[in-house]
Amino acid sequence: MFLDQPLAKKVPELTIYFWVIKVLTTGMGEATSDYFVHTFDPYLVVVLGAAFLAIALVWQLYLRRYLAWAYWLAVSMVAVFGTMAAGILHIYLGVPYIFSAIIYGVTLAAIFALWYLSEKTLSVHSIYTRRRELFYWAAVLATFALGTAAGDMTAVSFQLGFFGSGILFAVIFAIPAVAHRLFGLNAIVAFWFAYIITRPLGASFADWLAVPPSQGGLNLGKGTISITLWILIIAFVAYMALSHRDVKRPQSACADERAGS
Repeated sequence: MFLDQPLAKKVPELTIYFWVIKVLTTGMGEATSDYFVHTFDPYLVVVLGAAFLAIALVWQLYLRRYLAWAYWLAVSMVAVFGTMAAGILHIYLGVPYIFSAIIYGVTLAAIFALWYLSEKTLSVHSIYTRRRELFYWAAVLATFALGTAAGDMTAVSFQLGFFGSGILFAVIFAIPAVAHRLFGLNAIVAFWFAYIITRPLGASFADWLAVPPSQGGLNLGKGTISITLWILIIAFVAYMALSHRDVKRPQSACADERAGS
């Protein structure tokens, strides 16, 4: 079957570069979404955001192996549209941030449950079939929407401000790494915990840099922050594409290099 068709691994290795680019995409998604939604017709922007996301995901799903440009374009478009999706519930439907976070949290839990019942694992190292890849991207989209709602909740509803929220989520982001290393927290749980937190972490600092002083920010502007983060993302992804530092090399190749050195 198409969904069970075997593939080469479709996600990058979890190096420091992965987490750096991931955090950059979260801040970029926040700044880019806010800029376009508040500059142009928000309904048109949401439709176009969904269309670009669909195109990026089709490209990613079409490929049979990991390609840095395709993977990170999909993540970037998820970041932009995930921000829009969270905003729709609050701004246009009037749902409080805390309830938005609960809704997206329940959605993510349901995706994880279905994924585990179907595949018996939630490991990102096991993305070798179309079915698992579809579950993976559904979870990624839900984590962005959940993280957006959580970040807005702490900054606005809990009145911590964007900088305060950024510091809070930076501390929370370190928890799974410490718990995994020192207390044996399951690696899959640690990964998804950290993955969810990257969204409010990056977005909070992006908002702090972009918004005016009246909102507790540095007033650099959404457009400026968006362009800057896009440039950084492109630079890092180009480095990954050229260096292949995010691809696990075959053991035999590594052994040959060690023998020849």
